Amino acid sequence: MDINSKKLEKTSRLIYYSISIILCLFLVLLCNKIIDDIDSTSRRPLMESFENKAKLSQLTTKQNALNLQIENLSAQRSLIGKTIKTAEENYTSEKQSFDNWVQTRKTLGSPDKDQEVIDRAKRLDEIHKIKDAWKVKLEAKQTEIETVSKQNIALQKLVNDEKTEAENKFDSAVKHYDLKVFLIRLFIVAPILALGIFFFIRYRRHKFWPLYFGFTLFAFYTFFFGLVPYLPSYGGYIRYTVGIIVSGGLGYYAIKTIGKYIEDKQAELQVSTEERSKKVQMEVAEKALENHYCPSCGKDFIIKKWALPIKGEEIELQYATTDFCRYCGLELFSNCKKCENKNFAHLPFCSSCGTKTSKD
Repeated sequence: MDINSKKLEKTSRLIYYSISIILCLFLVLLCNKIIDDIDSTSRRPLMESFENKAKLSQLTTKQNALNLQIENLSAQRSLIGKTIKTAEENYTSEKQSFDNWVQTRKTLGSPDKDQEVIDRAKRLDEIHKIKDAWKVKLEAKQTEIETVSKQNIALQKLVNDEKTEAENKFDSAVKHYDLKVFLIRLFIVAPILALGIFFFIRYRRHKFWPLYFGFTLFAFYTFFFGLVPYLPSYGGYIRYTVGIIVSGGLGYYAIKTIGKYIEDKQAELQVSTEERSKKVQMEVAEKALENHYCPSCGKDFIIKKWALPIKGEEIELQYATTDFCRYCGLELFSNCKKCENKNFAHLPFCSSCGTKTSKD
């Protein structure tokens, strides 16, 4: 006895897809565990491993010593600058005092022959000489700072060159590591993906299709999430090439499948309606009735009022159906031999009296 329960069908599909998803989930977890264990056998390169620590330490020590020397020289330069400023203030104050004193002496007598005037002028010259001497020291200190700074810049260049060389080695090691991880994952994922595609093509209508479908889901997950993120970039050429190959392969399969389906449909329509009616499966017939389309050609069998091939009668319904498909001629509705009730011709029992139809 055939079971014709929509609720049972939906429940069955839900169970089947649940089985597929659960199987896929555990396969993904197992595969991730295996890949993680394999990846842990080799550590990702670290930048510190490629640096010449002894040389960098030596250069850094010299730099620190030069920086300390520059700080001391800068402090000395600052102190000399303050001393010069004080000397200039003293010179300005002394010169102003001398000018005022000379002006006073002019009113009293000739200041040129006064010994005190000569002594004061000598003292003013000494202060000026002291100020100039400090300026010379300031220039010497500045020259010394510039010399040490140049040495520091040269050391910094050596440090930068050393780090650049280490970075180049590190980048090369990382690329090698990523390629190694990718090849390991490819070695694991490629057979899984090939097997998943094979299961999808060969066993998608098998009795145990939920198990094969779950493995196919797992295969595509491992490819797109377990392999693609580790695909070497090299400017995007490899990823784009892989994308072209995958999309081309899927496109070829889709075009081939659709073309074959169209050819099968066209060949099917060449067969008599009686033979086609015998090949209609109950599941297809149930969906065809529910969605009101012909189970052979897929065209809608509901027609509008003015398209009915009935003349001279007043039709109350706005939409109706015909007993035969208008596009391929397949019989759609027939009368029960026992109760004359009209039924969909491809379902096994009469909806009025339960008598088995004569489809077979």
